[in-house]
Amino acid sequence: MPGDLNGSILTATAEAIGREIGAGAAARDADRILPHAELARVKAAGLLTARIPRSHGGPEAGWRETIRITLDLSRGDPNVGQAIQSHNVIVETLRADAGPTLRSRIFDAVLSGQMVTNAAAERGGKFYGEIATRLLPGAEGGYRLEGTKYYCTGSLFAEHFYITALDPSDRSVGVVVPADRAGLAVEDDWNGMGQRTTASGSVVLDAVEVHPDEVFFPPSAKDRRWHLQAAAQLLHAAIDTGIAQAALADALVLARGRGRTLREAGVPSALEDPYILHTIGALSVAANGAEVLMLRAADAVDAAAAAYFGGDTTESRYIDASIAVAEARIASTKAALEVSERLYEVANASGTDRGLNLDRHWRNARTHTTHDPLAHKYRFIGDYLLNGRAPPTTAKI
Repeated sequence: MPGDLNGSILTATAEAIGREIGAGAAARDADRILPHAELARVKAAGLLTARIPRSHGGPEAGWRETIRITLDLSRGDPNVGQAIQSHNVIVETLRADAGPTLRSRIFDAVLSGQMVTNAAAERGGKFYGEIATRLLPGAEGGYRLEGTKYYCTGSLFAEHFYITALDPSDRSVGVVVPADRAGLAVEDDWNGMGQRTTASGSVVLDAVEVHPDEVFFPPSAKDRRWHLQAAAQLLHAAIDTGIAQAALADALVLARGRGRTLREAGVPSALEDPYILHTIGALSVAANGAEVLMLRAADAVDAAAAAYFGGDTTESRYIDASIAVAEARIASTKAALEVSERLYEVANASGTDRGLNLDRHWRNARTHTTHDPLAHKYRFIGDYLLNGRAPPTTAKI
């Protein structure tokens, strides 16, 4: 199947699956039912193969198509969109940095319908990205992993984990091991108020055996400017844009079915109330404007990715992608929060009925948008436009 896929087929499939999974999203959130069946559908349809290169039998879809896949799934259920976010980033990392044996093994697994997710984040430390997990010498020339990872999104849906650690000389290393490796335990302990079914649990690493060909040494963020920093952020923008558009769709349903207006408004129904019309228009501009900026940024990321894999080191390509993505990320964050909060303005109090579970949109938006502070994105954009200073490669921009 993967050899028959291309970007157009993948995006059409994602749109259809997004509609399907949207039907049960409210109920899954209310009862915290993890979307195992929905993720199985995503895997079986080949949606996780998007960035596998053609040289390895994959579709090698562009980032524009890959972003659209995440948007369409997130419009249906942003938990599903977020559950696969790390997968796409890891595939790109392996393509760029992993040895041929590891790269081939994981690409083959993805083409067969499997998923890889991250075990990277840790608690403690003063800054994002600080890690204490250790890759230590093991038996027979191998290694072992010791540590605990948190916020491992998609952990209960994945067949493989990409784990960051420090080796004995304090070098940062990447390790990819199967999820069923002895000593690796996944804990379903994510307890956020939103994005409740992303399976963002903890991963405990207790003397996990690691083979030498499962280890690689990607450059640190401070040593390389490339397209993946921007691409990873753009996937988050797609999730938030999906939340905004789903909330907009529910606002329309509310206005048509539950909206009432004051007698003093001088109009026969809520559908003629100028303030409701104004609110719907404002929410549409926010949600759909975020998509426009997101796709504009995706084109910049595609240009940067083509440059990177083509050996073009022109730094401006990567800076342009980062700035475009920062703009899209700001717009998507603000849209997700605004639309999910203001949708109640177009209906009466019955819109707050718990059976509708419409507050999940705001809870999802507020939870997911805590990933990165917008204030720094504004600052990096302004500093670049006014002073020509590029954002640091270590920034989430």
